[in-house]
Parts: sequence; structure tokens; C-alpha cells
Amino acid sequence: MVLVLVLGDLHIPHRAPKLPDKFKALLVPGKISHVLCTGNLVDRTVLDYLRTLANELHLVRGDFDEPLFLPGVADTLPDSCCITVGEFKIGLIHGHQLTPWGDAEALGAAQRALDADILVTGHTHRFATYEYNGALFVNPGSATGAFNAAYPIGEEPTPSFVLMDVQGKQAITYVYELVGDEVKVRKIEFTKGVSAHF
Repeated sequence: MVLVLVLGDLHIPHRAPKLPDKFKALLVPGKISHVLCTGNLVDRTVLDYLRTLANELHLVRGDFDEPLFLPGVADTLPDSCCITVGEFKIGLIHGHQLTPWGDAEALGAAQRALDADILVTGHTHRFATYEYNGALFVNPGSATGAFNAAYPIGEEPTPSFVLMDVQGKQAITYVYELVGDEVKVRKIEFTKGVSAHF
């Protein structure tokens, strides 16, 4: 079992003061093997915190990761990367580079360019997962529930993150969402070469 934490769009401290306490209580150092972050950390303290959770931190640059707030880091972050976890190639991209944002065809093109079995993307601040052409697409949403101007008036993002349990050809995705004061968890199974179960 390899646990992979997938999160992004934290926007701390500009749009959210911190990661929700209920999420921090669940993220225990030493249990997670990899952290995949879709970017928009914005602040160095967030980067330092993520480094405490796992030895392997994979991070791409979001559209708000600027050298002023991440000196010596922001300019070194790639736009995309691909890592191997078990039998899966996992592609990581923030998503602001793709138009329209969150579009299945644009994401499919990015997935094919990275030759990934799983594509992790962010930017929309909205959790989403689906299977398309034999690949799994995961957007962990915003871990802090940070404001996004693309949301309709009166609607706010639900804080969310994803834990993936990778075992052989199977990736079990657990989605954690903070609804009100309660953390709700959903499970999604994906087997390489077999249709996903939602």
C-alpha cells in the first residue's frame, strides 16, 4: 500500500487563513508516501508544512505562486510533471494553462502529452473525478475552500482533498470534503485497464 496525498489551491494566506483543523488532524506525518500538489500554495509556510507530511513532495506552479511569496521556489516549479507510483504514471498540472478550464478534451490532451494513467489537475477549486479513454482524472478541489471568482454568486467552494491508496494496478481514491463542520468521505476505485466504479 502506497498512500498519496493529492491537494492544491490552498491560497494561504490571501484567500484562506489556514488549512482546516479537521483536515490537519487527518494528515499525519509518516503515513503518507507522496504529496502531489496542484499549486497555488502561495506561501512558504504551506510548502514547509507539506514537506513534513511525506519524503516525496511533487509540486507544480499555480497561477498565484509568485517569487514575492515563494522566493527561490516559485521560479523553479515546473508547469507539469509526471511521477511513477507503483504501476501508475501520475501526471500533475495546475490547470490554468488549459482552456476552457476543467474541459475534458483539454485535460485529455494534457493526459496524453504526459502519457499518464492518472491526471491530477486543479485550478477550478471544485472536486471532480472521472474516467476518460481508460485514464483517471482527479481534481482534488481547494483544500481550504478558497474563493474562486468563477463560482456563481452565493456559492462557495467546499474544502476538499484526496488520498489515493495505490496497490498494484488498483488506485483507490478517498475524497475528503468538509461539509459544514463534518468531514465526509467518498471512495472511488480505479483499476488500470478496467472501468472505474463511482
